[in-house]
Amino acid sequence: MNIAALIDHTLLKPEATKLDIERLCREAKEHGFWSVCVNPFYVHEAAALLRGTPVKTASVVGFPLGANHSRIKAQEAQIAIGDGAGEIDMVLNISALKSGDFSFVGNDISAVARLCREHGAICKVILETCLLNETEKTRACELCVAAGAHFVKTSTGLSTGGATVADVALMSRLVKAHGIGVKASGGVRTLADVEAMVAAGATRIGTSAGIKILQEAAGKRVTPSDAGY
Repeated sequence: MNIAALIDHTLLKPEATKLDIERLCREAKEHGFWSVCVNPFYVHEAAALLRGTPVKTASVVGFPLGANHSRIKAQEAQIAIGDGAGEIDMVLNISALKSGDFSFVGNDISAVARLCREHGAICKVILETCLLNETEKTRACELCVAAGAHFVKTSTGLSTGGATVADVALMSRLVKAHGIGVKASGGVRTLADVEAMVAAGATRIGTSAGIKILQEAAGKRVTPSDAGY
């Protein structure tokens, strides 16, 4: 298993600086991570730093609450793609989903997914599974399939919980047959975590601990500075 190629090397902390983004991109190139995932403000910077390399730039949209108007999410995605993002991680409207307004949620996802497809970008939809019951998770996955998303994703990493094996397995069962991937994100910090998520059906991993995980896989001793703590 090529672990590095599964990882979206992620830095979404509000206090992240330009130097932090430069380091993130340098690490992604050095270790062969699939992408870096950054806040919209840093997409242009990251894309420029990664130009000419296989590493993709991903941006979050409607992050972290998913409560933006759909037209704002679409515009945010449009700007990010224009700045160089090849992947968009959008948060669905959690409140609308829990209120049973499934038509709105589907249209909300479709507004971003359609734009991504028009521009050759990947659309991942963050469900924030820790806030949903199983029925809501199921409906969310069904709406993502119908809206043309490329991935369903567990978590923002900023709510009350992160990815779980049970949630990844459920999401995989619901979307795999439709050719949609599953991104496990939120609390994935060790090699054992990655292996468990992949075994459950994850096809992408979002983590800020990618270097630590690769060092574990190589059997190297991990220091706090290497782990990014």
